Amino acid sequence: MLHVAQFISALACGLFTGAAIYINLVEHPARMSSSTEIAATVWAPSYKRATVMQASLAVFSSTGAVLAWLLGGGLWWLVGGIIIFLVVPFTLLVINPINHQLLAPGRDLRSSETRLLLHRWGKFHAVRSLLSGIAVIIFLTLLKTS
Repeated sequence: MLHVAQFISALACGLFTGAAIYINLVEHPARMSSSTEIAATVWAPSYKRATVMQASLAVFSSTGAVLAWLLGGGLWWLVGGIIIFLVVPFTLLVINPINHQLLAPGRDLRSSETRLLLHRWGKFHAVRSLLSGIAVIIFLTLLKTS
């Protein structure tokens, strides 16, 4: 059971990290190379689809890590689980207010304020990439040494 929990945690974290880094290095810069209106227009459905996937992966990864710790996998599984879980409150407290502003009815999708919000969103999303990257390095190191 320990190995299953470790595998699920590392896999979910790796998938989260890959998706988060892809968004930061490829998807968001590509949309930001367009006009503000186009960037905001394509950001909305992308955000809505990614939310379900990334939230689920963060929860699966942190749950698996806590379970691995409880099953005797060691304290570093708990540490990694906490780090990947931190993307959830960070998203709710820091990124969601920007999401709500970008999705507000009547928002002028051509405005410089919208462009600034999209730029801030990208910077804050990079924090999610960093946190998940740290967690996946912990998990992969633990798997390698076990």
